[in-house]
Amino acid sequence: MAAHRVAVLIPCYNEEVTIGSVVREMRAALPEAAIYVYDNNSSDQTITCARAAGAITRREKLQGKGHVIRRMFADIEADFYVLIDGDGTYEAAAAPAMVRLAYENAHDTVMGVRVHEQAAAYRAGHVLGNKVLTGLVVSLFGRGQSDMLSGYRVFSRRFVKSFPALSSGFETETEFTVHALQLNMSMGEVSTRYVERPEGSFSKLNTYRDGFKILGTIINLLKQERPFLFFGFIGGCLAVLGGLIGLRSILDFIETHTVPHLPSAVLATGLEILAALSLVCGVILNSVALGRQEIKRLAYLGLQAPPRIDV
Repeated sequence: MAAHRVAVLIPCYNEEVTIGSVVREMRAALPEAAIYVYDNNSSDQTITCARAAGAITRREKLQGKGHVIRRMFADIEADFYVLIDGDGTYEAAAAPAMVRLAYENAHDTVMGVRVHEQAAAYRAGHVLGNKVLTGLVVSLFGRGQSDMLSGYRVFSRRFVKSFPALSSGFETETEFTVHALQLNMSMGEVSTRYVERPEGSFSKLNTYRDGFKILGTIINLLKQERPFLFFGFIGGCLAVLGGLIGLRSILDFIETHTVPHLPSAVLATGLEILAALSLVCGVILNSVALGRQEIKRLAYLGLQAPPRIDV
């Protein structure tokens, strides 16, 4: 496995308390890997601490984790990429097992599934939100991963160079999962220990604000990748609502051959027209989405497959 290039990617924003230890632990776990720390406008000594620990340091001025991921994926060349946060909450010692699993099975992505023993390490609101969002992705796309919002992952070069990276913030983890599902990539998982941030280190994640952003990302991806389901659902709701509103007018017409409640009849007609238009939009956009997916799949297949051991 040493013959293959491994790059460790660490996006950072104000992590001077932890970044040095994270770099040193990753160096001990993957001694042959190149370790990159991308500083995202930190106001503390994050980049100085990272350099002192032996990391290759670079800067990304556009604020947000998604922007940093986009820059990392564009700049760095490797066979396998290990993405880990710089907050010291992930188990660096699990990285060799994750890379080995990707290497031995030619996985395009391996997720570090968080296992926590301390309640403070993973707040109840975050646990519930992760379960809800993960379940939503599974129900919409047919399958998923155990810990969709984990920031600890291994990627193949084929994944990285085919990933569009459209998000700007923490929603990028959702994009990782959906991108793999869209292209039916080979995926694996490794359980990793998840611990509490050390004293003096503070989370940048807001449970409700970022949770709603992630939910919005899922809805937007559903609209783009499963438009028939998205617009079909809207059309179905409009059709049912129109039917309920127009039922009284239909019954009146059957009984008296008149339409005494004309406004309700007009509203019901308008809703049924909108329902039909929504359904037609879903059918047309579904064909467009299929064409886009075929192009993305061909672009993905045009990249070199991840190295693997023949068995």
